[in-house]
Amino acid sequence: MNTATYIPESFLDDVKSYIPSHLSINDFVDACQRPLRRSIRVNTLKMSVDDFIQYCSKNNWHIEPIPWCSNGFWLTRSQDEEQNLPIGNTDLHLSGCIYVQEASSMLPPQALINALTTSDCVLDMAAAPGSKTSQLAALMNNQGLLIANELSSSRVKILAANMKRMGVANCALSHFNGTIFGDYMFECFDSILLDAPCSGEGTVRKDENALKNWSIESNIEIAQVQKNLIRSAFLALKPGGTLVYSTCTLTPLENQEVCYALLEEFVNNIEIEPLDRLFPGAEKATTEQGFLHVWPQIYDSEGFFIARFKKLSSVEHSAQKVKKGEFPFSPTPSKLQDNFNAHIKKQFGIQALQGKLMSRDKELWLFPDAIEKVQNKIKYSRLGIQLGTTHKNGVRIEHEFATALGKLATKNTFSMNQQQAQDYFHGKDIRLAQPTTNTHEVILTLCGAPVGLGKWQKNKIKNNLSRDLVSNAQLITWV
Repeated sequence: MNTATYIPESFLDDVKSYIPSHLSINDFVDACQRPLRRSIRVNTLKMSVDDFIQYCSKNNWHIEPIPWCSNGFWLTRSQDEEQNLPIGNTDLHLSGCIYVQEASSMLPPQALINALTTSDCVLDMAAAPGSKTSQLAALMNNQGLLIANELSSSRVKILAANMKRMGVANCALSHFNGTIFGDYMFECFDSILLDAPCSGEGTVRKDENALKNWSIESNIEIAQVQKNLIRSAFLALKPGGTLVYSTCTLTPLENQEVCYALLEEFVNNIEIEPLDRLFPGAEKATTEQGFLHVWPQIYDSEGFFIARFKKLSSVEHSAQKVKKGEFPFSPTPSKLQDNFNAHIKKQFGIQALQGKLMSRDKELWLFPDAIEKVQNKIKYSRLGIQLGTTHKNGVRIEHEFATALGKLATKNTFSMNQQQAQDYFHGKDIRLAQPTTNTHEVILTLCGAPVGLGKWQKNKIKNNLSRDLVSNAQLITWV
């Protein structure tokens, strides 16, 4: 019990005005003062759930399935291991096989699961740090196009780094206020997730000072931002498309009232899709309108709110805007495409890449096929994955090629043991037990997942990890 958790009386007075009658305010306070259970999501782009379960059994990690996410688990490790090896320094995390993600934050992407297809164009309107974006990419199996937007420039960098680690290949990153999408990308998206910026009332179990600056006035101010964002999202949604709105807060001002504003403006073009059957037990948190209002004591999680809407028909929008400027990429010349494809076939046994090869100066990029429909709508911070950089003798393959596409390789891969992986992430070369005759690039794997590139040399693999990814911390092992 964390009695240091700051819960102001004015906040509790407000909560008492809207907490459901079947829930107790005392239970709510008790839940807020309990430590939050650690939860993780298996990244199925890199590891199967079965392999994860076997790993946990071998390493004495206790796991409990999260009922609303088939690849989500509550995770308990020994106290000694927790103290000596943070979860972020384990091989599973470094390899991108898992993402540490609060259990209830897995709900919004799950609410879209039945709406996603492999050809969809999907928008994650407020994406950083990337937990839900990478979850959506896994649900889409890296197919279609996923646009991940983030207003904060520093958080865009974190988002990009997480997409690389998780092996996401179908993503485009943008850096805008989300209110622009309705104007510049009117009715472009099959599905949209708006996990809106909010007052964070539901996060008090993770942050004991989350309510330190709480006020009704702040709720009202944030709610107006949310109303502008959800309106923009609805305008950007195709007729027949699905919009999920979520927050990690509890107040109806930022939840139900925001949804009611959207329903009132587009009354003939929208309907609520109830979430009471999203997973077994969902009815415990479902409101009479069909929204999920997750209180901390219901599932022993953070507080969360999720609403799902369907756009029934097109709407009028006279304020559409058009981006100025030319698209900075062009189709890769056929000769370069042929040379690159021949190289990856010879070196890695990769027959073909799904997507479009595009070039910018000396950079070679792989874009999702679906980008053509929206590539000129907005300016992107980053598109697809960078495969390499051209030079007079061919193409120098980049780290991201390995993390996103390395699983396709059938040869010139090297499975690192724990010591070799430690050396790799510390920026050291990997010593080989026996000399090798292999040459050129090698894809390095950890826990069966690709993590980067090296270069074969006679008695070692030369480390090609970029300096900004090198770690000085204790990694992989703790004993």
